[in-house]
Amino acid sequence: MTLNHLPIFLVALLAGASSQQIAAQDVSFDAYVEQLEARARAEGVSESTIRRMTAGLTPNMRVIELDRGQPGSATSSGYPRLQPYLDTHVNPTRIQRGRETFARTAYLHSRIEERYGVPAEVLMAIWGHETNYGGYKGDFDLSRSLATLAWEGRRRELFEGEFIALMKVADKGYDRSDLVGSWAGAFGNPQFLPSVYLRLATDGDGDGRADIFNNQADTLASIARYFEDSGWRRGQPWGMRAFLPDGFDVDAYRSTIVGPTCPRVHERHSEYKPVSEWRRLGVSLQGYLPDETLVSLFQPDGPGTRAWALTSNYRVILEYNCSNYYAMSVGLLADEIAQ
Repeated sequence: MTLNHLPIFLVALLAGASSQQIAAQDVSFDAYVEQLEARARAEGVSESTIRRMTAGLTPNMRVIELDRGQPGSATSSGYPRLQPYLDTHVNPTRIQRGRETFARTAYLHSRIEERYGVPAEVLMAIWGHETNYGGYKGDFDLSRSLATLAWEGRRRELFEGEFIALMKVADKGYDRSDLVGSWAGAFGNPQFLPSVYLRLATDGDGDGRADIFNNQADTLASIARYFEDSGWRRGQPWGMRAFLPDGFDVDAYRSTIVGPTCPRVHERHSEYKPVSEWRRLGVSLQGYLPDETLVSLFQPDGPGTRAWALTSNYRVILEYNCSNYYAMSVGLLADEIAQ
């Protein structure tokens, strides 16, 4: 995740948990940590890991403040324009750093692309958005943050599970000083939650460890595996510019898709149609896609503005973070890095 945007695997859980709030802080923090320790012990975490990961834990009130300050459901007050977001996230500095990092990791690309089918420039764009290519990965003690959020109680099931997952990550030999990240528990170059790390973090160089903190091969392989797991289609772009005939009304073909976790994310997309069908309606594309490829049209800034044709791979980017602005900027940054 970018440190300004929670990833979809966290956004979904936060949104879904709000209706299951329980009384916050219904036990003392120390007593609750003892409960966490007992659960970790029962799930096989070593005693030494439990001791070092819980030593001196105190609640972090700043974390509770940040959690309670997260926006709730979207309103109907309208959408910001895309370009200001792009000016921040697809600017010359980020593009140049992406190209430099792309060049430094070129020896890894063919192997990872062959294994997972995800273009290296897309992986690079995610890395750039999440942590500025490793430049800033967060500095919150994950053990303290997750214990605090679980104890606070509004989303106890989520954060208690992530705390136990963090213990299992630590049990793989990571020092507590290594396990720092965002206030909400995401860490490493791709900003994975501990449960996502356990499920999808990948050893990209065969050294026996999935180090998403400092290892470039592991970072790229782990993001690629996340995309593969989310349904990335090999050989298909995320999308491309679309040119609409004068007066073309995208809303006449509005999508009926309602995302289960981000209900508004698809509401300005058109329905999916084969490229051949859009061509018959007068739409042309900047690049080539086979006639049978299903694409959705999207005008981020409304009628009469720039449009894009989005493939199902765009929806995979949304699985990482359910924001059209995030997904569009990842795709466009990837295109710039590849040039």
